[in-house]
Amino acid sequence: MKRISLVLAACALATACSPQAEEPAVAAPEAAAAADAHGGMEGGMAAPAPGDSVATQGYKASMNTMMEAMPAFTGDADIDFMKQMRGHHVAAVSMARVELAQGKDAQARNLAQEVITAQEREITLIDAWLAQKGASAAPAA
Repeated sequence: MKRISLVLAACALATACSPQAEEPAVAAPEAAAAADAHGGMEGGMAAPAPGDSVATQGYKASMNTMMEAMPAFTGDADIDFMKQMRGHHVAAVSMARVELAQGKDAQARNLAQEVITAQEREITLIDAWLAQKGASAAPAA
């Protein structure tokens, strides 16, 4: 049950972090305050900070790379879902590798390994599906 909750929370976060077709011209002050409270997110990116640990640097790099590489939406619900999920899966694998390199808790490390195994399998499935549909799995240029 805990794993399902973690997956649902990760999906909610991933959806919230995905680029949207239309951005408001001016961010509400509440949004800016909330972004600052969540690790210096600026424009959807995790800004590096001088005191960041090696792990935090790795997690922020994973998020930044994901956001920069996210493909544009096509308007096709199925293709958009697969492409966006692929980007999130790649970032999840990257973050899990940071956990394996820096983490010490056995449960967290075990989950990280499970994430890598599951997400890499799903990336392979997504790539095959996209190829079958004639859609590129390549990240945004």
